[in-house]
Amino acid sequence: MLAITDERILTGFERARNRVVTLRANTLKTDAGTVAAALDHAGIAYERVPWYADAFVITEERERAIWELDIYKTGSVYLQSLSSMLPPLILQPQAGKDILDMCAAPGGKTSQIAALTHNAAHLTACEMSAPRAEKLAYNLEKLGVANVNVMRTDARRLDEFFSFDQILLDAPCTGTGTFRAGDEKAERRTTPQLLAKVTKSQKALLDRALTVLKPGGTLVYSTCSVLCEENEDQVRMGLKRHSDCEIIPLALSEAATASEDDASDDDCAPKPIVLAGADAGTFAIPDLRNTLPGTLTVAPTEYYEGFFVAAIRKKERTRGKR
Repeated sequence: MLAITDERILTGFERARNRVVTLRANTLKTDAGTVAAALDHAGIAYERVPWYADAFVITEERERAIWELDIYKTGSVYLQSLSSMLPPLILQPQAGKDILDMCAAPGGKTSQIAALTHNAAHLTACEMSAPRAEKLAYNLEKLGVANVNVMRTDARRLDEFFSFDQILLDAPCTGTGTFRAGDEKAERRTTPQLLAKVTKSQKALLDRALTVLKPGGTLVYSTCSVLCEENEDQVRMGLKRHSDCEIIPLALSEAATASEDDASDDDCAPKPIVLAGADAGTFAIPDLRNTLPGTLTVAPTEYYEGFFVAAIRKKERTRGKR
């Protein structure tokens, strides 16, 4: 296994032994109130998440109990980790926009984007693996996603003819954020060779994403890893290669944005994206405070997978310059 020495991460792997079940109400088919009523009727205890009204934490049951419910069988809910719900929320997808999900299977984040835009965005979902692309298409149909073009293609080779207003790149990674202490199989497969392979792919995907992103557009880059080589380092190097792009700061409270505003005297700097309600209470997002300000590394816990998210804006072209 790759060496991980951060005590908070190692403690998180221990806590992850008892990771709870989480799900999202699929608002393309229902609403959170109806899901809550169905869980109540089934006698399944749950808690709500302050920073996302459609998220539920199931406190005393495993996935099998959810599989047996009609709300699951009909696609009214989707089992999804709290951490993986963050990238679509941070993307802030907009109706009418051209939106790309570069590594879309099995479809959880694609369907969340569709739900957030009420099926009114123009979605393109890429997946290079034929079996995974079939699973993606099946899930999107089950979840009621419309206005989506599923492309069986390697997003690293996406034609530069395309351009998008908003892009989600949930990149393939080592998966270190999903570890649970005692999982020897996961430890054995996480090797320096795997890290070298995925970082090469991440670099190519990020370069293509920033190339096909429209000026003024937004990219969200994420991984389920806690390794800086896959996270801050990738974003930092990507911004050096693409000097027309910049970080959009992420904040877990309005108070955090005030301190950032005080520290910046650049009127043209992008306004922070705020996850209101994410800094307090049982489900406060456990921020690891990484080495790239404005980005977010989530520590693993019983509620969260380890995760990284960064938002990037491509600057508008300046008129009159060639």
